Amino acid sequence: MSHDITLLLALWIPLIGAVFIAFNGSHPNRRELATLLTSLLLLWNVLSLVPAVVGGARPSVDLLPVLFFGIPLRFTVEPLGMAFACVAALLWPLNSLYSIGYMRGNNEQHQTRFYICFAIAIASTMGIAFAGNLVTLFIFYEALTLSTYPLVTHKGTPESMKAGRTYLGILLSTSIGFLLLAVIWTWSATGTLDFTPGGILADSEIQGPTVAILLALFMFGIGKAALMPFHRWLPAAMVAPTPVSALLHAVAVVKAGVFSVMKIIVYVFGIDFLSTTGASEWLIVVSSITLLLASVVALTKDNLKARLAYSTISQLAYVVLGGALATSMGVIGGSLQIVMHAMGKITLFFCAGAIYTAAHKTEISQLDGLGRLMPFTFGAFLVGALSIIGLPPLGGSWSKWYLMLGAADTGHVLVIAVLMISSLLNVAYLLPVVARGFFMPATEPDHAQAS
Repeated sequence: MSHDITLLLALWIPLIGAVFIAFNGSHPNRRELATLLTSLLLLWNVLSLVPAVVGGARPSVDLLPVLFFGIPLRFTVEPLGMAFACVAALLWPLNSLYSIGYMRGNNEQHQTRFYICFAIAIASTMGIAFAGNLVTLFIFYEALTLSTYPLVTHKGTPESMKAGRTYLGILLSTSIGFLLLAVIWTWSATGTLDFTPGGILADSEIQGPTVAILLALFMFGIGKAALMPFHRWLPAAMVAPTPVSALLHAVAVVKAGVFSVMKIIVYVFGIDFLSTTGASEWLIVVSSITLLLASVVALTKDNLKARLAYSTISQLAYVVLGGALATSMGVIGGSLQIVMHAMGKITLFFCAGAIYTAAHKTEISQLDGLGRLMPFTFGAFLVGALSIIGLPPLGGSWSKWYLMLGAADTGHVLVIAVLMISSLLNVAYLLPVVARGFFMPATEPDHAQAS
């Protein structure tokens, strides 16, 4: 099978799977089997592209060649997109297994719609990962927003509908108001929207303060990166079922945001161009503020999922910061953070969902003594927390190490201090969850089953 066909299958497999899920909606076992088989088939398909990309190949295919002023719907596999696609493809089957137990255990309604929208969201994620130009990225970015809206509003309660309006309002307004404007500006200035090694803008006439303005339009236009002040949609979306939270935080949505940030910095601006112009200095400040402030807010949240949501906002800022440093080490650190945070945060959300399903507890203050009844769940939470904190040799330590090297390369000593303070704040808001579970006396009788 040619690499071009394999690339197209990565987009079509989840969509075909969504059709099979719909046809088997009245047969839960068949529906969930279709979900699992589709996710495993996608994982095999995506992994089959890895050897070619590692060997230097860059499979590319065009669809709809005159989609927008002659700009094609183009898909190209390059290392950064390959890494993101592998993360999403690997976590989908894990999330699917978890979703089956969670959705059945909590007797959730509209389960067929849930699995269909999940599959469409994964297809959109593959489109973002393999986008070969800004138009393709923008189209699938919007498709991901629309396909996840029914997941955010899954419960259908007034609270979830309000959260859905916030989710849709912020993400659509930022993408249409800022991101689309930035795409059009880039097209008018360069005559191309193809992602180019070294950056589209490297040889353009855009210079001086206008580079910083264009960068701001891109960065704030990618609302899924949850850069403050456009972050409120993420905590609001925590009313959704826990498997949706895992999708938002680890598998697709926010990872699509910070992946888009990194891809635009590397292939539209170019790190050498940003370093020369100094246009990303303001972004270093904004991402550092987001990183610290979100951690401080997380400390004030008693609701476990709300605390994890603000933790995610902080952790995403690491990726933006890595790109803003405009060094190879910063880009490596930011890219590693996408992968490492996905693994750590999906573990934490799985644990939060297990606690809710087994003990029906949502507040951290209610967890006293529960760890002794659910030792494996709280033990897994500890491992995920230590990775997020960055304790060597766990994954999060490596991304933070490269970010510090990137900051040292550019002489940003304060950034190193920010990263160290952030790690201490991570300790302060994550480890008390485990400490309460294992070491505090139970305040009330618990009937949760041991994990």
